[in-house]
Amino acid sequence: MEKLKRILFNRTFVVWLWFGLSLFAVTKDIVLHPENKETSHNNYIIYKHNYLNLIHQKSLFGPEPQYYYDLNHYGPVFGLIIAPFTFFPNQIGVILWVLFLTWITYYAIVKLPLNEHQKTIILLLNVNAMMGSSGNVQVNPLIASLVIFSFILIRNQKDFWAALMIIIGTAIKLYGIVGLAFFFFSDNKLKFTLSLLFWSAILFVLPMLVSSPSYIIQTYKDWYPDLQAKNAANLVSYRGNVSVMGMITKMFHVKKLSNLLVLAPALLLFGASMLRIKFWRNKKYQLLLLASVLVFTVIFSTGSEPPTYVIAFIGFGIWYVNLKRPITGFERFVFIFTLLLTGFGASDLFPPDIRKDYIVKYALLALPAFILWLKITYEMLTRNFNDESPETVLNYHSTM
Repeated sequence: MEKLKRILFNRTFVVWLWFGLSLFAVTKDIVLHPENKETSHNNYIIYKHNYLNLIHQKSLFGPEPQYYYDLNHYGPVFGLIIAPFTFFPNQIGVILWVLFLTWITYYAIVKLPLNEHQKTIILLLNVNAMMGSSGNVQVNPLIASLVIFSFILIRNQKDFWAALMIIIGTAIKLYGIVGLAFFFFSDNKLKFTLSLLFWSAILFVLPMLVSSPSYIIQTYKDWYPDLQAKNAANLVSYRGNVSVMGMITKMFHVKKLSNLLVLAPALLLFGASMLRIKFWRNKKYQLLLLASVLVFTVIFSTGSEPPTYVIAFIGFGIWYVNLKRPITGFERFVFIFTLLLTGFGASDLFPPDIRKDYIVKYALLALPAFILWLKITYEMLTRNFNDESPETVLNYHSTM
């Protein structure tokens, strides 16, 4: 048992798992379906045409069944980010894209203000989530990384660059705006606010360099109704709306649940957890807010799908390594419940009948994540962080 622990918590071993399984997930489809080159990894083809449509000034949000199924829902700034990968053949471009996402998420985690063992634990806990996201060629790891970068940069008093991370994340997928939650940790709030305005202007204008001002203005006008239509589709989708609202709707057959009934108390709790001003400079309190933000973003969004939970699961890892030791029986329950159901609920670990007829059908991925978020919020409201040691003592002997 001791030898197994040493292997599992060995950084080199975890890094090989992190990159190796993601590479396996993205290359598997190419190997299995070499004859279907244009539609393999459909999400990547959608991303690629975001850039192609941008430079040819075609609608970013219209259907193009000759190239891909489904629709693009990302803004014009995303076209500039995906651009370098579009110059490669699809089979190479998609692999490079996934490796880029895998690397940037790894880099974001290892830059967190934690000790090396804590970072290894977070990576290990997220190997499966990252592999699932890579197999679906999702953008979500990039969004999670940008939120983490905004947190790190604000802590390091680099507000100007933190603002860039927030604006990029928001311009790609609106989830990125949650980085504003770290505003209160800034030592120069005026500089931070002005930086947000500066980068908003720059990123609004930048896509015009490869298209035109009138086209970009019209694209942003078209984006809002597109997101509304996407949200409406998620509400009735079998695999969509994997949120607290979706779980309530699907479990109790509520046809017209007002999201505000769930969001309003959640926002009040979230806001209350941020009011302990005396702990704003406490690292553990700050890290718990980061964990809360990453989980909140997913479980209270009707646009969430199973692959979106890679964002929340990074928050799960950050929470776990910051628990006050020794952990309680309830904390152990939350850890195991979240790891099994949220972490592996959409995988082959569960029999197909259970996965399809219960976990997916009733959006049960959200249940442990919701309990986890409530636990994080409770800790933020009640823990006396100043009485704790500067560093959380965590090694592989005390992991559970």
